[in-house]
Amino acid sequence: MHQDPISDMITRIRNAVATHKEEVKIKASNICARIAQTMLEQGYILGYDRIETADKQGMLRIQLKYGSSGEQVIREIRRFSKPSCRVYRKVNELPRVMGGLGVALVSTSQGVLTDHQCRQKNIGGELLCTIC
Repeated sequence: MHQDPISDMITRIRNAVATHKEEVKIKASNICARIAQTMLEQGYILGYDRIETADKQGMLRIQLKYGSSGEQVIREIRRFSKPSCRVYRKVNELPRVMGGLGVALVSTSQGVLTDHQCRQKNIGGELLCTIC
């Protein structure tokens, strides 16, 4: 049993992209659904939906996105904050991933936001992961 759903999600996405899978299924949780929604808004995935299973938790099915000639849209996805070592950043300490070409996902009091949205709203939070 996985104790960290975010790390599990990121690892499954990283492995699926490396093997050019069309979709990946992960255990559903509210935080994973919010991360998937943010990835969809930023154009890193085609879509996601929730699948009901025998247990109450369910699964999230994420459709991965590739370029016109099959190149990966998600080149690197990296986890920062972990249950054993939380990483919090003030708004002026948030990383600029690839000089602004990538995205850092931050868990804030207003939900999961990108580093760009955090700078606009002038709020910091827990640095979940970076995607480029």
